[in-house]
Amino acid sequence: MPLYNKLKEYRAKVGINQSEMGRLVGVSRQTISQIERGDYSPSVVLALKIAKYFSVSVEDIFDYKEE
Repeated sequence: MPLYNKLKEYRAKVGINQSEMGRLVGVSRQTISQIERGDYSPSVVLALKIAKYFSVSVEDIFDYKEE
C-alpha cells in the first residue's frame, strides 16, 4: 500500500527520538521505525494519536497515493 509519511521530519522538528515518540503514542520504537520506513501502515487510531501529538491533521503527516 503506497502510504507515505513525514513522521521523521515532524519528530526532528520537536527533537524527539523514535523511542520517545513510541512512548508518547503507546507503541514500540520498532513500530515508529517501521512506519517511517513505510513498512507498516498505522491504524486509524494510531495515526490520529500521532497527528494529535503534533497538533496537525492526519493528512499533514500521512499521504496515500494510488499507483
